[in-house]
Amino acid sequence: MIEFINFYLIPGITLGSIYALGAVGISMIFGILRFAHFAHGDLMTVGAYGALTVVWVTGIPPLFAIPFAVALAIIAALSCDRLFYKPLRELPTIYTVIASFGVALILRSLIQVIWGTESQVYVKGFQKPLVYFDTFRIATRHVQIIASTVVITGLLHVFLSYSRMGRCMRAVADDASLARVAGIDTDNVIRWTWIIGAALAAIAGVFVGLDTDVHTNLGWNMLLPMFAAALLGGIGKPLGAITGGLIIGIVEECVSYPFFGEALLSPSYKSAVAFVIMIALLILRPQGLFKGRLL
Repeated sequence: MIEFINFYLIPGITLGSIYALGAVGISMIFGILRFAHFAHGDLMTVGAYGALTVVWVTGIPPLFAIPFAVALAIIAALSCDRLFYKPLRELPTIYTVIASFGVALILRSLIQVIWGTESQVYVKGFQKPLVYFDTFRIATRHVQIIASTVVITGLLHVFLSYSRMGRCMRAVADDASLARVAGIDTDNVIRWTWIIGAALAAIAGVFVGLDTDVHTNLGWNMLLPMFAAALLGGIGKPLGAITGGLIIGIVEECVSYPFFGEALLSPSYKSAVAFVIMIALLILRPQGLFKGRLL
């Protein structure tokens, strides 16, 4: 049992925390701007490389480089919205969705030009895990990722529930036209949606780099599980996306545990779990666990 906790459950919660942070942005963008943002994973990559640059230059720990990663991702998101998405806002959604694919390719190509194509790491060498009760082992980076996600989730809940902007964002998500008539500045709401989504994506990107490594396909590889998490929780429901991310991450890691003497699924096929969950959910419960917006 302790092996299951050490090597499957804790890594699953860690992976789920990363999915959760990325899925929140996807869910919010769809809920307010009404389109699936396929460049969201590449915003994660932008943030991860932004933090990597700061770590290279200053030598500070990766967690302290998060503000720089967030700033770079926000600039990238707002620039992409202004240049590529805003001119298409009055057109059918499919135009913006296709544009987001193009933006993803642009961001990835810029990353490759600026930082190269080789995989990089924030911290070199082996890091000893924390050991409790002689048997329970947990990596320091996992503690940092999980604890940070809990704090961020709490702050996000407070912001969306009690701040004026949070209430405006919920109003626009429910009915943008009615919110506009009521005097809500929808352009400002959209701007804050990009800021929050990009910030969370950047943090998730740094966490991926902290847990594994940083490479140009980092965010793209995480995109499908994050969409599955957003769908599982309910599109337009940020806290639902967090729940969905945790479920996807834990299930992905735990399906390779030998519960009955053999692994339920080979580790090489773990990524298929998110796809299966997403398809099953679209068929059986398209509104998600928290009854979000239908696609």
